[in-house]
Amino acid sequence: MKLYRLLTEDDTSAFCHKVTLALNKGWVLHGSPTYAYDEKRGVMRCAQAVVKEAEGTYTPDTKLGEH
Repeated sequence: MKLYRLLTEDDTSAFCHKVTLALNKGWVLHGSPTYAYDEKRGVMRCAQAVVKEAEGTYTPDTKLGEH
C-alpha cells in the first residue's frame, strides 16, 4: 500500500526534526515544502508531504505514524 502524510509544525527546528524522523523511518519527500503565516498565532507554519510504500492493505484505521 502507498501511504501519505502531511507533516506540519511551526517554522522552528521542531519541523526539521519531524521531517528528519520521517525520512529516517523510510518516508520520502513528496513535492516541495510550503509555508504560511498563521495570523491568529503570529507565526510562520511549515508543511511537507511525505509518502511511503508499506506492507498490508490500507484501511481508515491504518496508523500512519506507526509506519
